[in-house]
Amino acid sequence: MDDWIIWLLIAVGFGVAESLTLSLFLAPFAAGALGATVVAGAGGDLAPQVAVFAVVTAVCMLLFRPIARRHLRQPSTTKTGTAALVGRTALVLEPLTGPEGLGRIRLEGEVWTARAEDLAEIPAGHTVTVLEIRGATAIVSD
Repeated sequence: MDDWIIWLLIAVGFGVAESLTLSLFLAPFAAGALGATVVAGAGGDLAPQVAVFAVVTAVCMLLFRPIARRHLRQPSTTKTGTAALVGRTALVLEPLTGPEGLGRIRLEGEVWTARAEDLAEIPAGHTVTVLEIRGATAIVSD
């Protein structure tokens, strides 16, 4: 079997393994193997093939690995669950009244128990802003 086919299979193997791990650790090895494939295809001996593999892999590691590590450590900016509801507006269905300022709101198509932040009375039909979610109760303000 020709050397370039072996290097190409190695590159594909590293590429497939990288796509399964998504760590950007194996991708430089795949790039190095592709470089060695080019050298082997051009008729280079084994020593230059290995040298190109090592150099391309090392350069890719030095350039791209730090970028990948920074990217992997960043916290997600996507809010999910009840955190995604904070800041949304809702429609008051039942007035927020009484000593606890409780009532009901329609928030994102669902009916929630709500409490006015300052315990002020908020009439039905009024639009409020969700400040936080405590358990199954939305804390809202006018």
